[in-house]
Amino acid sequence: MERRTREGYEGTGPGAITPDGCAVELYARLPVGDEPDVIAAAVPARARILELGSGVGRMTHALLERGFEVTAVDESAEMLERVRGARTICGPIERLDLDETFDVVLLASFLVHAGDVEVRRGMLRTCVRHLAKGGCVLIQREGEDYHTNVPRERVDPAGFTVRIVSAEPAGDGVDSVHAEYVFPDATWTQTFRARPLTREQFEEALAEAGLKVDRYLTEDRMWVRAVPMSAT
Repeated sequence: MERRTREGYEGTGPGAITPDGCAVELYARLPVGDEPDVIAAAVPARARILELGSGVGRMTHALLERGFEVTAVDESAEMLERVRGARTICGPIERLDLDETFDVVLLASFLVHAGDVEVRRGMLRTCVRHLAKGGCVLIQREGEDYHTNVPRERVDPAGFTVRIVSAEPAGDGVDSVHAEYVFPDATWTQTFRARPLTREQFEEALAEAGLKVDRYLTEDRMWVRAVPMSAT
């Protein structure tokens, strides 16, 4: 089935490509880092987690192993086919309305930097709409030099290379970012739109949705615990 790719997003390489240019086979290969430990340290044990943008379940599976109950949401059915052990829901994050709430809502993968401001607003509204009383939203931000330290590359211990080749202005404060993932047997590329947000701009975007920073969870301030502004 052919689906319309989101404007400004594309991907190349073996296997299925999602509407935002992500390659399913690529993400099935990528290892999970220390993010599950960051999350586990910031939320109650055995919390119910709504994971927005789960992809193939790299984070999902690690969180399940730590005893959390996870509902995984992604707009790609091909991605969700790789998820095991969690309830899955296929659809755009910004329009999600499950009529239920969770202890934790997780918005990782720099999704808060969506190039389209209305998409970002919709995602943050989804976070708030699904948050139980006393719950929190965990958000992953871009690094502060994400758009300026280019080109750059990182060789992963697993034996592949990640390159951020370019970040070119695409108008209205948005950059078109081009990334490459080079494995010994295959290469994937992804082009996507991302909106740089300073710390102040990020906190303003949260406030617009009725959220505030509870605390930054990592030294680089890339992981954030946010709570409703009404929380004491």
